[in-house]
Amino acid sequence: MRRFARLLGYVRPYRVALLGSVAASFVAAALDGLTLALLIPFLRLLFDAGSSLGDAPSAAERVLQVLVGPVVETGDRAIALRNVVVLVLVTVALKNVALYAADYLGTSIQEGISRDLRAGLYRHLQSLGLGFYHRTRGGQLVSRIVADADQAKGLANATLVEAFRHIALVAVYLAILLSLSWRLSLVTLLLAPVVVLLLWPILSRVRTRIAAALDDRGEMAAVLGETVEGARVVKAHGAEAYERRRFTEAAGRYLASVLRARRVAALASPLSETLGAAVILLLLLGSWTANPGGLRPELFVTFVVVSLRMLRPVKLLSQFPVQAENALAAAARIFEIVDTPSDDVDPPGTASFPGLADTIEFRDVWVSYEGERWVLSGVSLTVRRGEVLAIVGPSGAGKSTLVDLLPRFVEPGRGAVLVDGVPVTTYGRRSLRAAMGVVSQHTVLFNDTVRANIAYGDQEGASLAAVEAAARAANAHRFIERLPRGYDSLLGERGMRLSGGERQRIAIARALLRDAPILILDEATSALDPESERPVQEAIGRLLENRTVFVIAHRLSTVARAYRIAVLDGGRLVECGRHHELARAGGLYHRLLRLELAETAG
Repeated sequence: MRRFARLLGYVRPYRVALLGSVAASFVAAALDGLTLALLIPFLRLLFDAGSSLGDAPSAAERVLQVLVGPVVETGDRAIALRNVVVLVLVTVALKNVALYAADYLGTSIQEGISRDLRAGLYRHLQSLGLGFYHRTRGGQLVSRIVADADQAKGLANATLVEAFRHIALVAVYLAILLSLSWRLSLVTLLLAPVVVLLLWPILSRVRTRIAAALDDRGEMAAVLGETVEGARVVKAHGAEAYERRRFTEAAGRYLASVLRARRVAALASPLSETLGAAVILLLLLGSWTANPGGLRPELFVTFVVVSLRMLRPVKLLSQFPVQAENALAAAARIFEIVDTPSDDVDPPGTASFPGLADTIEFRDVWVSYEGERWVLSGVSLTVRRGEVLAIVGPSGAGKSTLVDLLPRFVEPGRGAVLVDGVPVTTYGRRSLRAAMGVVSQHTVLFNDTVRANIAYGDQEGASLAAVEAAARAANAHRFIERLPRGYDSLLGERGMRLSGGERQRIAIARALLRDAPILILDEATSALDPESERPVQEAIGRLLENRTVFVIAHRLSTVARAYRIAVLDGGRLVECGRHHELARAGGLYHRLLRLELAETAG
């Protein structure tokens, strides 16, 4: 119930459209009822049964007498019959105009809700830290934003648009039936709860099966996302058959879970319709057999037609619980993420970062992910302004985690990171990150123009001249000009139209344009061959000028000129000093250097 109320809360901005849709639905229902009621004078006139509206009119005929009496009581049978036909055509046309308005407004409501769900979920995702993305599969997120939001909107549509329309139809049809024979109508109403009780055990099993199906759909999307992301690796390793099998198995699990859910849900509609039709037809047959003169023929035919016509809206209303279960299961997956506490936002009144004046200090820092083993254990390190600090060590030593502490991508479990003696937690993340430039091994470029990629983020409004200057300094201007549209060329998804070295130089141009005083280079050249690395290293040389720099490097030859080198091993700082000092010390750095020299010589 809480999820139901929460989802309906998304309807609030569309109150006016909702009222319009409901009003149009009621108008359409009333006109539909009038069309059916016009069967009475039509049948009497068609079979020349005397007065158009009967000599002893029923309640329905008395209402018709008020509404259309002058039109159908003309004294001329042919004219009256023609008038009834025209009235039916006009009423049907007006009814469909009202239905169109109700449908259009209802569609605008549900699509608006879908957009708001997606936007709210996406906005919340931006407030979650990198840890959330590390433990959540991308395909699951895409599935929840795209597919689940589409499914969740169905509740608002079914509840507030379709349900109102069908309730209005049932109310109009029921009013006609009561006006024709209130005894038969009351017996029908008394038997209706029996249908609901028969359906309840079915509906109670739907939610869990639908939730399982949605999870399997997310897994299928995750497998697809991984395959697209790693297309190069898949082809390089000849793993197409393996990935086809993996995706087919995921699709098969989704199919099986959908069929399990539908096997139960599909019983509701035919069962309710069959039971309803049986109840109505048996009652009518029994009534006519017991008292064949109880209803005049035209009234009996109208009663049968209206009763059968009422089955459809009753059937659709009976499907509402199933639709609600579908939508609520999808909404639950969305709200599960929305309710995840935001861990990458700052409280109100957080101070703005004033910039680095003297030192950055890592004081007895300990870091773990998800409460598991310590990735960093008691690291203490001080870096002065303008210093270039290289961080080296074996894979998994904690190098990237150490530099991620500075822009607060991760938070220490113990200890603190201080800038000029003040903990970085004192400052807002946005202002803190604005003072830092990050160039990593895995360069992220977007399917946008070269200019937009260089001026990404807080430099979005940068002039073309400033973008070009940054590109020249990054040794990127020459190859950019050779692109089909120069700086207006689209780079394709993840910048795949460029080589690795070219993508890296675009990332360096982005950092140069930002002109951040603190720079983090996370293995920025480790994936490049020597020829591609040379222009990138030249660009990095310009990037280092007058900045405080943290350089994570795999190849030790690239850090020999650093002011100091910090050596990590198993999450601990084991050595720190200049290149020549560490090379002679005989420790881990010395061993790593010897291994690299042996590989180069080999």
